[in-house]
Amino acid sequence: MIIQPMHITSQNPSITPPGTVSGISGIAELTHLGLIRVAGVEAAKFLQSQLTQDVALLGMSEARLAAFCNAKGRMQASFVLFKRSHEEVLLVCSRDILAATLKRLSMFVLRAKATLSDASNDFVLYGMAGNAIESIAECERPAWAKVDIDAANLVFLYPGAGHARAIWCTPTGTPPPAGPRIDLSLWQWLEVRSGIAMITGPIVEAFVPQMLNYESVGGVSFKKGCYPGQEVVARSQFRGTLKRRAYLAHTEETPDIGQEVFHAADAAQPCGMVAAAAANPSGGFDAIVSMQTAAAADSAGGRLTLGSATGAALALLPLPYALIEDV
Repeated sequence: MIIQPMHITSQNPSITPPGTVSGISGIAELTHLGLIRVAGVEAAKFLQSQLTQDVALLGMSEARLAAFCNAKGRMQASFVLFKRSHEEVLLVCSRDILAATLKRLSMFVLRAKATLSDASNDFVLYGMAGNAIESIAECERPAWAKVDIDAANLVFLYPGAGHARAIWCTPTGTPPPAGPRIDLSLWQWLEVRSGIAMITGPIVEAFVPQMLNYESVGGVSFKKGCYPGQEVVARSQFRGTLKRRAYLAHTEETPDIGQEVFHAADAAQPCGMVAAAAANPSGGFDAIVSMQTAAAADSAGGRLTLGSATGAALALLPLPYALIEDV
């Protein structure tokens, strides 16, 4: 791997600028993720009534990012979802919240002709990065495209740190995709650097979707019918009530998911929370932080700290995608 300098917007001299890592290419088994299967003639219809995404319009060559919210619009779970067939939808989510999410979703099935189950043992998930994808796919595809290859599904994701990424989902017992192996920790860093945080145990019900920029990365449809929390999500978007966004950040000390972030202007009250974090291969740690937009705008000079007003300094990094203001 070739490490090159990267510019950081913070002026804090206590933070060593990380480098970019080039040449990442390989495959990692995604043991931190699991799968929920929704099957039946009304599988898509049921999910349409529960998620932020328009599942009814989901094609066989597409995948989607989606959130499952409570009545207050707070995210209980998030998924990468796709159809295995017209009557089978798979939801990829963090394994640590899968059981609780499955139980909660199952409460709303009622008379819908759909059955929900934990399919984590039926499939194996691999993360593919860089040139490893080219050995499987014939050409590059945009994020949330899906390609079916025999019994496997290849779902294209947002890139991380400039590296192409995709998820390979294959039935248990079938050969894994060919290619060199990379550590799961490296894949998790690419996840963080994609700027998209998935919901895990420490942040359940901590954010409405826009606090993690989901509306800007294809995770929210504002043209579909009702779902739990829709009024709150729509009001946050159209009435200008959203005061928090997700940002990329770098720090020299280990951040914990769910850890609070502080700003020098108010040492007593946190201004944000860590939503995802991973070690940067060139040193230090990168994180996705959901925080007050005002605090982010006034972050120069090391005014953001981790855990307390005297904690490790945080430096904000550029987001890898543009934020959508109007939809």
